Amino acid sequence: MTYDTIRLEARGEVAWLVLNRPERLNAMSQTMLDEINAALDAVAADDGLRALVVTGAGSAFSSGFDLKDQMELRPQGVGQWRGLLRKDFDTVMRFWHFPKPTIAAVNGHCLAGAFELALACDVTVAADHALFGEPELKFGAGIVVMLLPWIVGPKLAKEIIMTGADRITAERAERIGIVNRVVPGAALEHTALTLARHVAAVDPSLMRQTKHALNRTFQIMGMGEALEAALDIDLHIEGEGCPDKIRFMEVARREGLRAALAWRDARFPAEDWTDGGKA
Repeated sequence: MTYDTIRLEARGEVAWLVLNRPERLNAMSQTMLDEINAALDAVAADDGLRALVVTGAGSAFSSGFDLKDQMELRPQGVGQWRGLLRKDFDTVMRFWHFPKPTIAAVNGHCLAGAFELALACDVTVAADHALFGEPELKFGAGIVVMLLPWIVGPKLAKEIIMTGADRITAERAERIGIVNRVVPGAALEHTALTLARHVAAVDPSLMRQTKHALNRTFQIMGMGEALEAALDIDLHIEGEGCPDKIRFMEVARREGLRAALAWRDARFPAEDWTDGGKA
């Protein structure tokens, strides 16, 4: 299968999935989500592939779900938003539930829905210049996949989400458990591939069952129900239309996304908190 917005290749027993819209910071459009799902289907069905690495082309991992899609589609009301958010949610969570080990190799900005995708992967390796965050609340949007509290705990999750932190350094991300390992940018691909080849050497049935057991621990604690409840809240946030989001999209349509981001950031104090703090 040929793809327009991603690349998929086999590197021995490792599937290498690249989000490939560098001119848009690999923003995840509806087309890209379709192609990610098709690629995951292909990797899951190929017994010769025993681990998956996902990364981004160019200077970013991904800026998140594509706001240009929303600008063009103009969804309104719960009914129109339901299918869009379900697709976003299910695509991200495929990496969590995927029967083979998943590794995110983060090479730059990793924000919003892409941040959630990296959290959903079993292991995340980051370049030392990578930046992470959940900026959604700053422009009136909700969180589609509320994985962060399950990774870092409630206090840090509330700080990051409530402040719309979007410049969390790789160093801090490793310190609070978002990232497993930070390496120089030039070493990221080699590190991710070495890790993937290591886990690919484990018997695939054993790996699949062990991953299921690990994930089952979180299911027993109620993670699945909590994520669905958070998705339902986000559906109502988007369906009802927050005034901040309406204004943000108006500016974006009239003056472009860069101007909308400037409008968003101008609303907050000059002494910013969006690096997620220093501790």
